[in-house]
Amino acid sequence: MNEHNILGAILAGGKSKRMGQDKLFVNLNNKKLIEHTIVKVKKYLKELIIVTNNENEFFKINNLITVNDCIKGQLGPLAGILTAMKWAKENSPKSNWIASFPCDTPFFPESIIAKFIEESKKKESLILCASSHGRKHNIFGLWSLDLYDKLYNDLVNNKIRKVQDWTKANNIKNLEFEFEGHDPFFNINTLEDLKFAKKLSLKINE
Repeated sequence: MNEHNILGAILAGGKSKRMGQDKLFVNLNNKKLIEHTIVKVKKYLKELIIVTNNENEFFKINNLITVNDCIKGQLGPLAGILTAMKWAKENSPKSNWIASFPCDTPFFPESIIAKFIEESKKKESLILCASSHGRKHNIFGLWSLDLYDKLYNDLVNNKIRKVQDWTKANNIKNLEFEFEGHDPFFNINTLEDLKFAKKLSLKINE
C-alpha cells in the first residue's frame, strides 16, 4: 500500500526499567521486539522513523531513521509525537499526518494501519486513536501536523504530560477495535510479560 502522506513513527523512548534490559532488543520469535512493529508498519507506510535516544547498532544495520526527542527532559509520549511532527515538517514535505505506534505491543492488528489510512482521507478529525472494549490505546494514534503549534505550546508552556488528557481536550475520535481471546494490545514491560508473550505467540500460530 505504501501511503505517502502519513509518516509512521515508532515511539521507543522509554528506559525499560521494569525489564532490567533494553526491551527493544529482547527476542520474541526470532525477531527483536521492536521488529514486530517495524515489519507491520512498513507494509503500509512509505516512510518510518524511530523516536529514540538509543544509538544501538541495530538501527544502523537495518537502515532505520532514528530521531532524538526534540525537547529534553523525559516528557513522555507527547514529546515523542511532537518530535515526529517536527521531523515530518522538516524532512517529509508530502506528510500531513503522523501515525504513532508503541515499540512493545507486537500483537496489534494491522487493520489499525489500514484504518488510519482510510480515516486520513475523510479528514473528519485531527486526532484518531485506537480503542478496544472501552479502553483507550492512545499511543496507536493518527495525528494531523496542523496540531504541531498547539502541542508544542501545551507541552512547553502549559506543562501537559498525559496523552489522554491532551487528546480528550482536542476532540479525539476513537477508532474501536473488537477482539476475542487474546488481547492484541498486550504490551511487554517485564520478563514475565515476555514469557507470557512467547506462550501467546505459540498459541496464536498453532
